[in-house]
Amino acid sequence: MTDLRTRLRAVPTLTGNPPAWEPAESPDTPHALFVEWLLTAIDEQVPEPCAMTLSTVRADGRPNGRVLILKNVTDDGWQFASTSTSRKGEELDISPYAALTFYWVPLGRQVRIVGTVEPAPAEESARDFLARPVAARAEALVGKQSAVLTDRSDIDVAVKEQAERIADDPELVAPNWTLYTLRAEEAEFWQSDQDRRHVRLRYRLDTADGNAPAGWTKEMLWP
Repeated sequence: MTDLRTRLRAVPTLTGNPPAWEPAESPDTPHALFVEWLLTAIDEQVPEPCAMTLSTVRADGRPNGRVLILKNVTDDGWQFASTSTSRKGEELDISPYAALTFYWVPLGRQVRIVGTVEPAPAEESARDFLARPVAARAEALVGKQSAVLTDRSDIDVAVKEQAERIADDPELVAPNWTLYTLRAEEAEFWQSDQDRRHVRLRYRLDTADGNAPAGWTKEMLWP
């Protein structure tokens, strides 16, 4: 039997076909470049291009990660949503710092973003919730994410009950549903190279006196 290490080394890597990119001509902010890359991924029909890994910090200082869907990108930052009572919500309440990671394999591109996370006002979170499909709203209204499940049939019963509530009140919003914005302090754009001479461009947020943001510094990084 072939050992796992040998099998893993035989798996092809860096199989993407990176588009032409000149880092020196990149926009002044990471937000603008990210949108360019995201739209390219969408146009090239990359599977689930809005999927991202959200990494947070637990109360004991250990990291935690999961895959979510990007909701929007504005001049303020990158938006995602969840219940504030979920594990991620509780971790962000304790330590409002997080990292996002995007990897578009067919394009050989990766983006890493780190910064602070802020909850949106209740009315914005409500609008996000009401834009979700009914099934997704019903599941969120159950409010038991990450709780121990003893019988899978309990899910059907609970979701059916909440779907009926939505039918009676289409404007019903889960009280803990929260739209979050990650305000970037650093963002790295990585493009693969078969010879491992990967192209890396980092945006670093400078601060002026009084720690007020002063603008972005762009710098190339060694592979």
